[in-house]
Amino acid sequence: MDDSRAPHDQAPRLGVLLVNLGSPEAPSPRAIRRYLREFLSDSRVIEIPRLLWLAILYLLVLPFRPGRIAKGYQAIWTDRGSPLTVYTADLASALQIRMAQRIPGPVTVDWAMRYGSPSIHTKLSQLKAAGAERLLIVPLYPQYSGTTTASVFDAVTATLRGWRWIPELRFVTAYHDHGAYIDALCESVRNHPSSNSPEARHLVMSFHGIPQRYIEQGDPYFCHCHKTARLLADALDLKPDEYSVSFQSQFGKAQWVGPSTSDTLTQLAEAGTKELRVVCPGFAADCIETLEEIQIENRDIFRDAGGETLHYVPALNATQGHVQAMESLVIQHASGWPEALGDSAQRDRRNAPHRVRSLEDGA
Repeated sequence: MDDSRAPHDQAPRLGVLLVNLGSPEAPSPRAIRRYLREFLSDSRVIEIPRLLWLAILYLLVLPFRPGRIAKGYQAIWTDRGSPLTVYTADLASALQIRMAQRIPGPVTVDWAMRYGSPSIHTKLSQLKAAGAERLLIVPLYPQYSGTTTASVFDAVTATLRGWRWIPELRFVTAYHDHGAYIDALCESVRNHPSSNSPEARHLVMSFHGIPQRYIEQGDPYFCHCHKTARLLADALDLKPDEYSVSFQSQFGKAQWVGPSTSDTLTQLAEAGTKELRVVCPGFAADCIETLEEIQIENRDIFRDAGGETLHYVPALNATQGHVQAMESLVIQHASGWPEALGDSAQRDRRNAPHRVRSLEDGA
């Protein structure tokens, strides 16, 4: 249990923490191995008997996979680091400016990664030190899954278990059908240059895959993905034959939800589609799964099957539409809290330091 004192001498504030998946600290096999060890050791991600999986992880995965995927990370790395890290940080910075304008009381917006740095534990501790007595956790996973969203909840509560003074806590579990999110997706597709090409009418909506068994055991992820796709198709006025829903990033030999994105692209190309667009609505920020797997690897698959041009529509990243969607989400979930109401009475601590000193002096 921590021994920190209650923040009597600080004006309370609202803390908003955006959480994304994570990224290696460098595009090197060593850094990737360290990242994968943490990521793939999470029992929320891999639901097979623990000892069996650890044997597979340490004997078959970690010795070989980091070297195989290092070139992919190197191909997308930027001067500022991992694209996922850069875009998540930029989104939080832009949202901080918007929240300061929209919420009457003090608010701090920060970001963390579920795996790697900066950790959830570190960022929660910093928000606590800044006086955050109300916490809104926003996992940047629009579609809920136990493999992602629930894992963030695990990490948050693991930290809070060690705190004596627990803040008020709210947790966004999903926003797959939130109006502002769908609007942002629609705007990103419509504003992409490929929208001007009559040959690129077909839109492939590619989501990250998960094992089929997880869906059968009650994970709503598959349904959330299809609802997002349906709402986006409606917003874009697409007919049923003008879009496809697929799932990417399969790992291991278990059966995963489908159809796979690579199979979908192959079938479309073999059917005569020469040009198409691909958007990945489940990725809040571009990363190796979008920039390398879709824009490079799956583009080549499409071409090898007879297609010609694959237009990748970037993730929402730190665009104005994404910032507005996050702003709407935060305002909705912070409703009723003193900072959102402008209730200064609940945040008044003018005499608190004197009372604390009197208590310590035995008065």
